[in-house]
Amino acid sequence: MFFPLLRHLILTGILLVVGSGWSQNSVQSAVDVFANDPVFANASVGFLAIDVATGEVIASKNPATCLSPASTVKLFSTATAFQVLGSDYAPKTRIYIDGTIDANGIVNGNLWIRGGGDVAIGSRYYNAEGIEDTLLRVWADTLLKMGIKQINGAIIADASEFGYQGVPDGWSWSDMGNYYGAGPSGLPIYDNMLRYVFQTGASGGKTTLKETIPTIPGFSFHNYISSGGSGDNSYIYGAPYSLDRFGTGTLEAKVNRIVVKGSLPDPEWQFAQEFLRILKGRGVTVRDSINTARQLTWASPSVRYGSMKMLLEHKGKTVGSVAWWTNMKSVNLFAEELLCWVGYAAYGTGSTDNGVTKLENYWTGKIPVSGMFIKDGSGLSRGNAISPRHFCDLLKFMTTSKNFDVFYGTLPVAGISGTLSSVCKNQAAEGKIHAKSGTMNRIKSYCGYAETKGGKRIAFAFIANNYNCTSNAVVDRMEKVFNAMALY
Repeated sequence: MFFPLLRHLILTGILLVVGSGWSQNSVQSAVDVFANDPVFANASVGFLAIDVATGEVIASKNPATCLSPASTVKLFSTATAFQVLGSDYAPKTRIYIDGTIDANGIVNGNLWIRGGGDVAIGSRYYNAEGIEDTLLRVWADTLLKMGIKQINGAIIADASEFGYQGVPDGWSWSDMGNYYGAGPSGLPIYDNMLRYVFQTGASGGKTTLKETIPTIPGFSFHNYISSGGSGDNSYIYGAPYSLDRFGTGTLEAKVNRIVVKGSLPDPEWQFAQEFLRILKGRGVTVRDSINTARQLTWASPSVRYGSMKMLLEHKGKTVGSVAWWTNMKSVNLFAEELLCWVGYAAYGTGSTDNGVTKLENYWTGKIPVSGMFIKDGSGLSRGNAISPRHFCDLLKFMTTSKNFDVFYGTLPVAGISGTLSSVCKNQAAEGKIHAKSGTMNRIKSYCGYAETKGGKRIAFAFIANNYNCTSNAVVDRMEKVFNAMALY
């Protein structure tokens, strides 16, 4: 009687262990199958999944290897902004005059627009199409109510407190002329986007640039875009602050109006131009047209504005709001501006370099940062190198932060929202994966949280570089790992 009972207990224990082991290793098995796929024979694959409550490693593959992560870098940018600035921080744009206003409403001097990096001004994420300049019109009406009728000077836009680097280190020439390669500025406007309106002819023929929105006086476009193919397969090339742009590639044939999105060459200058246009439309005379701080002798803000009179101050959108768009829709410009806000708050100059320095200093001692290289806020730089371990340490730390709920709320949800709306649709992981995606040429990554069937919250990072298949094919394979995590 004793031995049959003993055998039964032993067999039950073995089954429990085997069953438990299968559950623990189901994610690992899925990762191993992924990594052993022939399309990754020459690729670099990194994966780590940990239980955020205990730190237990659930599955891993090259967890300490630093890889190019693409847009998942935005997790570091948004998390740092939340931690350093707080979700309610908002930049300010201010308007000053450096002279007096006489009894006839004449400003004897210049009108200055001092930027603070407010990305919402004219942004398509905050303004309806066709009325992007609403805020500038409100400002003009405010000046009119103050009695201002004439400016015996210039409209001067000042983005100097965020520097004039143009674009962060490591950005490609093939990126920076396109809309997703728009660099940060102290005075961003219209998402720092220039829209090109083309008309196309028969396949193989030329295209015609009909207009740009906004209009840029002195702008020169060299058009090598031909008609043919389907949709928009064109690329815009051009350096920051240069009014020369080059277009290559193809646009769908026989279309009367097709819009191609590029980067705005000089947001600071364009800001002054747009405000001048609106003031003139309101009947305000501006004698000396426009200028920018970049083109003037530099002076510190305390010197420049110490004796000026501030006419109005506008508070922009908050970290919480901008971070939501940054992660949900992967807006490169917003990520770059958030990082610049961090640098500005820390050091008084909102450059990318200052933002990166503060980011590194903040996380040092909170998570292991050895071997981590961050060059920008959006992930567009090929100089970025981050391991799955770095990401998981960040994600685990954020679960203990008072900012966790708002940070978590910025993440797209698989099968439901943002850049993950089509990932794991009608699969086990739908609604269970909250993560940031990253996509560049030969780079696919996802980093975030998995809410498991067993009630665990997993932090994970999944990065693949230099694979031999399409990006969509990589996602199809990654979905199997996401489903395994959801069922864990």
